[in-house]
Amino acid sequence: MRFLFYTHSLISDWNHGNAHFLRGVMRDLNRRGHETLALEPQESWSRDNLLADQGQGALASFHRDFPGLTASIYDASFDHEAALDAADVVIVHEWSEPALVARIGAARTRGGRFTLLFHDTHHRAVSAEGEIGAMDLSGYDGILAFGEALRERYLKAGWGRQVFAWHEAADDALFHPIPGEPEDGDLVWIGNWGDDERSAELSEFLIEPARDLGLRSTVRGVRYPAEALAKLDAAEIDYGGWIPNAEVPRAFARYRVTVHVPRRPYVEQLPGIPTIRPFEALACGIPLVSAPWDDVEGLFRPGDFLWARNGDEMRTQLRTLVNDPAARAEQAQRGLETIQARHTCRHRVDELMRTLDQFRAPARKTA
Repeated sequence: MRFLFYTHSLISDWNHGNAHFLRGVMRDLNRRGHETLALEPQESWSRDNLLADQGQGALASFHRDFPGLTASIYDASFDHEAALDAADVVIVHEWSEPALVARIGAARTRGGRFTLLFHDTHHRAVSAEGEIGAMDLSGYDGILAFGEALRERYLKAGWGRQVFAWHEAADDALFHPIPGEPEDGDLVWIGNWGDDERSAELSEFLIEPARDLGLRSTVRGVRYPAEALAKLDAAEIDYGGWIPNAEVPRAFARYRVTVHVPRRPYVEQLPGIPTIRPFEALACGIPLVSAPWDDVEGLFRPGDFLWARNGDEMRTQLRTLVNDPAARAEQAQRGLETIQARHTCRHRVDELMRTLDQFRAPARKTA
């Protein structure tokens, strides 16, 4: 089958986690013999920021790191109807422009032979519900929501005819343990600051424990304001800026432990959605300690990672893992087992195929 993905960007993962997941899904679809193409707009804040931050070399790195993936950039003159007519399955990400979302839906309503799905991987359905509610999804066959709580939000609001939970997951072709790397420190955290959605939580569960324990710590990510950088500096935490997602597994391999600090909208309004970072970390075999969130869907087993209900518990858990190699190995192995058994992009493609079977869309023969 021919899969067409409308995404904010496949090329850039600058503050854009959906690119991580989409790359893994496309890679696995290609492995199974399907054709994939990602379309991204000419004006993309993620790609624009990546260029401003890192220059043209960052775009070249994408093509080097993901040689089997194809992305095209469209402008106002692009013939979307022709692209849609060549596709069997079209998946439109929720960061797409509302007018384009409606245009694609209209093409499906007019008799388009493709199965059309809307893909939501953000918290705007609860934090900016007017933006999602204003989307014209009447022509869409179904919604892919990256968690049960978000799926229920769509159903309650009447935003989709059929809504399916489709969690993000780790691309295990990229995210896996890398033995033998030299050690760079104790604690690494990879994530973006951004929008004051977890500023207090980052202080309580990351910065202050690392400072108090005297851990050799590094933070990588973007959108750190001056006050955040000052906090890192005062805690003697190294700040390394942006890191391409393709280099994250090697970064994890050089540290003893990492943490997960979820954003407040997910904790308070969309329980059960951890986002992609813990999947990727556990896939690399690094021990993880998480700040509170409610695993209402049972995505993980007890012991896959450790919980910390407050800063004091985070200090206790980090102290144990940093100083006990056996505890690190045991926890890392449990987390890795669960990812490999349940939470890879291969598993998500299996789920996608089962979803598509429900629509019984006729497959178009590949030329």
